[in-house]
Amino acid sequence: MSAGQQPAFGLSFDPRALTDLVQAPSDIRDLTLAYLQEVVNTERFGTRLTGDLEGYRKLFVDSRKEWRVVYGIRPAAETSAHRREIHVVAVRPRADNDVYDTVGKRLGMNRRPLSARTHAARSRSPQLTTRGPIPKPGPLPSAMPGLPRPAQAPTYRQAR
Repeated sequence: MSAGQQPAFGLSFDPRALTDLVQAPSDIRDLTLAYLQEVVNTERFGTRLTGDLEGYRKLFVDSRKEWRVVYGIRPAAETSAHRREIHVVAVRPRADNDVYDTVGKRLGMNRRPLSARTHAARSRSPQLTTRGPIPKPGPLPSAMPGLPRPAQAPTYRQAR
């Protein structure tokens, strides 16, 4: 940040996210704080989350993308010098969706948060649920004019 430049956003943490940060390895903690400073100064933006976590963003912290920071942008407190703030919800490892399960719990979701892709994969096709009228079978091809007809069986008449 250059001298005299004001951050565009305030910064707040869920208290449990601060615990996450303190318990993270020191290199992850340092990278997280540096990246959050860039987010506050609008020099970096996280990737948007979809599905149940729409409206939140994620930051990849390390080069192997094993750690994530999940944050949202919300109105700041009235006493803040900023109108909006970056609110960090979790700083957790990605393994086994730990970070997203934790975010879901912290946001009060009763079930595991799902992505838009998962919702689409689990939904029923509209073609399967829409029932139209059942088409009636048409005439047999042999009854159509101009098409060859099957041979008639010979009829035998008895002589009197």
